[in-house]
Amino acid sequence: MSDEKKLAAKAGQMLPGIAGICMFMIFMTMLNVYAGLRGAFGGGPAKYAILTLCTLLAVGIFGLLQLRKWGWALVTAGCLLLSGGDFFFFQKSHVGFFLIRGMFVLVFFLYLVRTEVRDRLR
Repeated sequence: MSDEKKLAAKAGQMLPGIAGICMFMIFMTMLNVYAGLRGAFGGGPAKYAILTLCTLLAVGIFGLLQLRKWGWALVTAGCLLLSGGDFFFFQKSHVGFFLIRGMFVLVFFLYLVRTEVRDRLR
């Protein structure tokens, strides 16, 4: 088979890591929505910014589960933003939880940007 036929045969098949990443990210999205509604991020503009980002990430997760490129782009950006936020909170508070979670989500980001993952998207 030629390379184009192999790529076409693989397109539309989900890798197992994508499902795991989506489950983790929807869990993190739900936690952030709950914290935002409870006022953990402050009131006013910060609260609505977090809720908007969580909405975009939830839409992206369901798009990635359908193997859409726009869903992949939203989840990849969400992973990068979440890890950057965790590193920022670690730098400010020196709580090890943020460093561990930031590294964990950074590994998800690095998994998603692989060419093998991008080749399977529609």
